[in-house]
This record gives sequence, C-alpha cells and structure tokens, in this order.
Amino acid sequence: MKKITFTPDEAGPVDFYIIAQTVYEGKSYILVSEADAGDADAMILRDDSAQEDEEALYSTVTDDREFAALSRIFSEQLDDEDILLET
Repeated sequence: MKKITFTPDEAGPVDFYIIAQTVYEGKSYILVSEADAGDADAMILRDDSAQEDEEALYSTVTDDREFAALSRIFSEQLDDEDILLET
C-alpha cells in the first residue's frame, strides 16, 4: 500500500495508507487507513483541490448519499482482496 502524509493546520503530520482510489461524479476519492495491515478504521476522503494546485486538499466525506455510494464502490473494488469494509 502507498503511504501518504497529511499535514493538517491544527496538528502535526499524520501518515495514512491508501487502500483504494476511485472517481465518482467527477471527483477523486481515496479510502485510507492509519494502519497498513490488521484491523483498522478507514476513512473516505475527497480531493477538493483545483487542478492547478500543487498540493491536494482532502476532506472527509460527510454526506450520507455520497458516503453510501462510495462505500459500495470501494466494497466492490476490495471484493477480491483480503480486506473487509464494514460501514
């Protein structure tokens, strides 16, 4: 899994591992976890940056409809993997 580091304004750097990626309704999304193996919580993040931005700007998905649709997409992507996504 690819590791990325987020640097939130209010805290120090946080490492996440990208489990899966997708595009939905023209936006890019990643499914990330703080652990690269074993049981761990995961989050769905949306890339809200503009194409000309040098760095990506991610935000958590909070809309119920958007979250449900992305959960289905990521579950299908991970169906062949040894990863269980519980929502």
